[in-house]
Amino acid sequence: MDDGSDWSADKLTALRLGRRLVAEVSASRPDRRAFVDIRPTQSEPDAQARDEGWVRSDVERGFRLEHWEYNRERIDAFDYDIGAVLIESADATDESELITVLSAWGIRPRHFVYPWDSDDPK
Repeated sequence: MDDGSDWSADKLTALRLGRRLVAEVSASRPDRRAFVDIRPTQSEPDAQARDEGWVRSDVERGFRLEHWEYNRERIDAFDYDIGAVLIESADATDESELITVLSAWGIRPRHFVYPWDSDDPK
């Protein structure tokens, strides 16, 4: 993306390869935790590549964004979804629209990490 965004090369590559990224954001109350999730869309060529044992890069991939809030005490438990609230969601048809949605939500690309580097319960 040459739009001045601050995606690191590894995170941009992850998105293009169809990998999910997560950012922790401010929650509405101290007893809650909130996360924004970017899920790249998958297509038939992605399924075919997976069946063949490889991962397909796609610079024209779309994205699904979801902002969830969770009960802080349940975040590490099996039942983390009890009391979870979907704050907002959006679809972005391409990388440019992804930046537009993130900007509207007040989140910078540099805040996103791999799911395993976060406390996101999903």
